[in-house]
Amino acid sequence: MRVEEDFEVAKLTSFKVGGKIKKVYFPECETDFIEITEKETDFKVFGNLTNTLVSSDGYDGVVVITTGMKNFSIEGTKVTAECGLKGPKLSQAVAKEGLSGLEFMVAFPGSIGGEVFMNAGAHGQSISDVLVKATCWSRDRGVFQLSKEEMVFSYRTSICQKEDFIILSAEFNLKPALEEEINAKMKENLDFRHSKQPSLALPNCGSVFRNPEGDSAGRLLEASGAKNISVGGAHVYEKHANFIINDKSGTSLDILEIMYKMYNGVKEKFGIELKPEVRYLGGNNEKEVEICRKLKMIK
Repeated sequence: MRVEEDFEVAKLTSFKVGGKIKKVYFPECETDFIEITEKETDFKVFGNLTNTLVSSDGYDGVVVITTGMKNFSIEGTKVTAECGLKGPKLSQAVAKEGLSGLEFMVAFPGSIGGEVFMNAGAHGQSISDVLVKATCWSRDRGVFQLSKEEMVFSYRTSICQKEDFIILSAEFNLKPALEEEINAKMKENLDFRHSKQPSLALPNCGSVFRNPEGDSAGRLLEASGAKNISVGGAHVYEKHANFIINDKSGTSLDILEIMYKMYNGVKEKFGIELKPEVRYLGGNNEKEVEICRKLKMIK
């Protein structure tokens, strides 16, 4: 198992931002992961770091990155995948087997663990529609399984967020369909992403804020003037106000200051407090910590 110290993480993050992390483990299977839990008493777990803002001042702790845990199997309509597998890869693999239910994943850059953790979804499909059970880990319980009902799914959330459970793998039950129909739906999803959202070639972490119930964060942000916001080397995307682009070597503080301006604009105009979808890893920069507390990204 690969282990790195003083690891420069910026190249792995979708924002292309981040300083040195004191120690990083890269497990390749569940056994590796359990070995880490026996060695380390305090660590944070991430997948592809697609929705994570890592502080430019680094992180003085232990991090586990699960991208090496990427095995999957397809048996009839039953699909099992480890947490580090990229969603688009699984989406394309099941499509070739004539299985429908994961077409939405083709447009998401994240990993299976993160998508189950946040109940990812789009275009009328979501993880909660097809999940059978998830294999999880926690310090108190070790390795255990949760059924779909026990995951307590709701919009962009699951019990794993509330209880700090780590997802190791997931089992899905998909439906047979014609490959041409599946591919057409995947193309539709990709076309929508390309027309409305920034290319993955532009450093960004996807939607910054969750949609409030019955409304769109993008609509609220645009109406409050968010598209005019820029700080340092980062700015709000010109075509969609719920995305931040880091195209001029912006820092994590630049991005957080933009997020706070976006949040405040909507709160002042509509009285709505948007909830960030972005996770934060850091703690060495006092200004960042203060903003994250105001945005309720950390306690």
